[in-house]
Amino acid sequence: MNIEQARFNMIEQQIRPWEVLDPQVLDLRFVVKREDFAPAAYRNLAFADMEIPIGSGQVMLAPRIEARLLQELGIQNTDKVLEIGAGSGYMAALLAARAEYVISIESRPELADFARQNLARAEVANVTVEVGNGINGWAQRGPYDAIVVSGSLPALPDALLKQLRVGGRLVAIVGKAPVMEAQLVTCSSEGIYNTINLFETVVPALDGAEARTGFSF
Repeated sequence: MNIEQARFNMIEQQIRPWEVLDPQVLDLRFVVKREDFAPAAYRNLAFADMEIPIGSGQVMLAPRIEARLLQELGIQNTDKVLEIGAGSGYMAALLAARAEYVISIESRPELADFARQNLARAEVANVTVEVGNGINGWAQRGPYDAIVVSGSLPALPDALLKQLRVGGRLVAIVGKAPVMEAQLVTCSSEGIYNTINLFETVVPALDGAEARTGFSF
């Protein structure tokens, strides 16, 4: 396999047609290499338009989904970012390339270790991976300029929205199969949130979200 040609094809044939046109987001795919964060058995599939299993029933999202969510967040180099669902660490690495600092929460200790190892090998120094249930955010380190949920939720918990700074942005995929929608939520002023529906898709639920009850709105 010509890896660099496969990477170029992924960007031009999968990501760009999904309205990902920000040159910085596109260029990141050449710098932060997806195959370096995939399990060894799946590295040859890192450029395919598919989710990649990473163990414990979890997956890396498809490249076009990752890129579109990253673009919609509009990360700045002064941003403190919260990611819910560290997985392989790949989305955290993409975020870290643009943000000042990233805190990534992972409920499964074995995946948190996998993410830490991948990030260390990639020499990403501005990410902290914490083990815990992040469905309601990580208030002890907030507020945040940006929040990304790397898995679907049946609805957005109010507690998560409250951890956005004024001007902060959140992207998440909300709903239940077969109907889910990626949403961009902006905190326009204290306690006021504006939501834009971005696109329809279906992705696996965030770990623990399906069984969890008691979401508040």
